[in-house]
Amino acid sequence: MDAQSLKQYLADSPPTIVPLQIKPHFEALTDKEKLYAHWISVACFAGTRIVLRQVSPDSEPLYDLIIALHKHASGDWKALQATAGLSDDDLAAFLGYTAQFLGNLGNYKSFGDAKFIPRISPEKFHALASVSPTTKELWGKVQGRLYEGNTPGEMHLGYPDAGHVSTYYPDSGDITKEEIAAVSDFLEAKKLLPENTRLRKTGEGFEVLIASASKDPSAEERDLKETEWTLDGKLAGKKVTLAFGDHAVEMGKIADALKKAGEYAANDTERGMMKEYVKSFASGSLEAYKESQRYWIKDIGPAVETDIGFVETYRDPHGIRGEWEGFVAMVNKERTAAFGKLVETAPSLIPLLPWGKDFEKDKFLSPDFTSLEVLTFAGSGIPAGINIPNYDDIRQNIGFKNVSLGNVLSAKSPNESIPFIKASDIDVYNRCRDPAFEVQVGLHELLGHGCGKLLQETSPGVFNFDKSSPPTSPLDGQPINSWYKPGQTWGSVFGPIAASYEECRAECVAMALSCDFSILKIFGFGDGTEDIDGPAGDILYAAYLSMARAGIAALEFWDPKSAKWGQAHMQARFSILRTFLNAGVEFCELEYTKDDLSDLTIRLERSKILSHGRPAVERYLQQLHVYKATADVERGTRLYEEITGVEPFYRNKVRPAVLAAKTPRKVFVQANTVVEGEGATLKEYESTAEGMIQSWVDRAYV
Repeated sequence: MDAQSLKQYLADSPPTIVPLQIKPHFEALTDKEKLYAHWISVACFAGTRIVLRQVSPDSEPLYDLIIALHKHASGDWKALQATAGLSDDDLAAFLGYTAQFLGNLGNYKSFGDAKFIPRISPEKFHALASVSPTTKELWGKVQGRLYEGNTPGEMHLGYPDAGHVSTYYPDSGDITKEEIAAVSDFLEAKKLLPENTRLRKTGEGFEVLIASASKDPSAEERDLKETEWTLDGKLAGKKVTLAFGDHAVEMGKIADALKKAGEYAANDTERGMMKEYVKSFASGSLEAYKESQRYWIKDIGPAVETDIGFVETYRDPHGIRGEWEGFVAMVNKERTAAFGKLVETAPSLIPLLPWGKDFEKDKFLSPDFTSLEVLTFAGSGIPAGINIPNYDDIRQNIGFKNVSLGNVLSAKSPNESIPFIKASDIDVYNRCRDPAFEVQVGLHELLGHGCGKLLQETSPGVFNFDKSSPPTSPLDGQPINSWYKPGQTWGSVFGPIAASYEECRAECVAMALSCDFSILKIFGFGDGTEDIDGPAGDILYAAYLSMARAGIAALEFWDPKSAKWGQAHMQARFSILRTFLNAGVEFCELEYTKDDLSDLTIRLERSKILSHGRPAVERYLQQLHVYKATADVERGTRLYEEITGVEPFYRNKVRPAVLAAKTPRKVFVQANTVVEGEGATLKEYESTAEGMIQSWVDRAYV
């Protein structure tokens, strides 16, 4: 690649490193609760190497190289600098790259799936990595691909046959999208869930690698008794074989830590949850994992909240295999009270959305909704909120949980620049963006992901709607003529666009309902009276400004070479910006006077949010929702791909301005817990690259 093209992939300089503040919340726990939190934290971080392997071939040896360099010099980076003959700038570039790498658990951005490369030169990095035989050997494993791929496509995660990188398909550079789809469809028909799998192409066919501590679980422990089949159709004669024991060492450590956690559980529900986790991670059974999630949903208002497993499927290009993650957190009771009020009123808010009862669950299953302060979040990135589990049958019939991660939302970097906001809007934006984001996260997670019904043929001839008199679509006034067939899920039908499409639907729910002043009152803003110019109006205005700004910034995560979006949420936010702009210049417009758009700002008319903005969002939301509810993947895909298509103006003019003004994404330094006596203590670290590295070195079990 040419030097100019490579510039966009350079590591952040410097990265924005912030601490995940947790001390007062952890210290408020009892000794028993601290030990419960400790052992689950160990289980979460014990999956670190799984994440590294899921990101890229280079990530695990690069992690080992960083840890080995630290150990060689006992953390004295200045001594290493002198030994390797590095300048201060060289060392700063190496440490900055390392912090970004550890913050993403890999050398591809967790938010955007684009590779980032060191600013330290290959020669200087080589000199640093030559200080010991161990570091030399590790350097040999990564040096060939550390700086750039052989092709531009390798700078992004995606389908291997499109020239991208994906280690969900290890040692399978020639596997095609069609082969992945065919094997996935076959396993779906067998009712084998895919979240904890990877897929390897072999000479005889395909190996389905299942994460488990055991390499040979018994037939009773497995989800399927059979372990090998011969395909027909286009792949006739090819074998599909289940291979257990993927990540066996890590899965064993995770199961052992969760057994210990079970000894400190507060009640039978938590003990049952730990038991099912252990069963799942030992044997590879996702049916056991689903049982753990049923227990988890019933564990209402725990002092220590947690979930762990192969959860989100954003980074698998096929959208069905989950990345390892786990979190441990404490409840913020004051903020949770506001979310509790939102849950109470949710059944009365759902009818405000632009579809009838035929497209909504028969009964809203009120979830546990808490504001959490995070102790541990293991994975490639930390979200602001979570709505899980992702299994449709559990969500529709038992429920789900919502959490807002308070100390993630409130984490700030000093002197943060704010491009694209007009000077006249900076005050209200700065004052109100955090509370506006909290409102948005609450509505997005609870009602966005929590609303809606999938119209299904649940088993042959059995429907969850009246087949003889099907619901009428609000889009065209005609009876619906499509639905989910037995064994199909939302993810399996909508495939690669499912994650981003669903995030968009949830964001639109939040943008529509945040216009209701009675909802803003629940969060403590205003008295419920519609007043766009009052304090509650400030929150609403900041919410719409933030979404429009995010829609512009989203273009950083679109790759012009592959014409591919690298981040689900940002693709969604770009489509909502387009929806604002489509509402007319009297509501929203991008303004600039310079040819290079270096002075680009958003003009969004506050007085037109209710008359223009909300109706535009609701029209878009109605389409998204009905197509999802009815399994209309053809129309849903066409709608979404059209509105997220990046036209020449955005590609050639806006995107360069976005790249010129982009700010580094935050990476978090997390504390560790250490068993001492009858409890556990907290060990915190400086919010520097050195502190970040030390925190990982201290996780010696990884």
